[in-house]
Amino acid sequence: MIIRAETPADHQAIYNLTRDAFAPMSFSDGSEPGIVNQLRADGDLTLSLVAEQKEIIGHVAFSPAKISGGEGAWYGLGPISARADMQKQGIGTKLAHTGLGLLRELGAAGCVLTGNPDVYCPMGFSNDHALTYSGLNPKYILFITLNGTAPKGEINFAEALEEEHP
Repeated sequence: MIIRAETPADHQAIYNLTRDAFAPMSFSDGSEPGIVNQLRADGDLTLSLVAEQKEIIGHVAFSPAKISGGEGAWYGLGPISARADMQKQGIGTKLAHTGLGLLRELGAAGCVLTGNPDVYCPMGFSNDHALTYSGLNPKYILFITLNGTAPKGEINFAEALEEEHP
């Protein structure tokens, strides 16, 4: 498996992969593939990485995020997806770690996301309940510090992600 930056030729495959990966998820409303396209259209897709094994089997998006009390450049992780028949095999973890390494090299302060702590804490994310986001239960708001201190305050994700959480 190789992990590389997306190319324009990958856009439809990323859309299809994301759609199919999230389709069986009870928490999904089906908006995830459109979010990736909107991030790209808005110029907010800072990093878009694919995992490839003869075909694209995974994808992760990173976009700018602001934290009211945070210093430095912060990024949001997501959506992240792996082909349905290849989930729980570490593809998402490898994509996330590769992206986080690239963000670290860019001097990013850190990365935030909303998600299941059982999935993201083993990847190095934590939730100290000092972050807030749209009234979401703080246990689902996670961060990882790359070059700086732990953030405190309200998160504002890129517009395409904000539209997902009115």
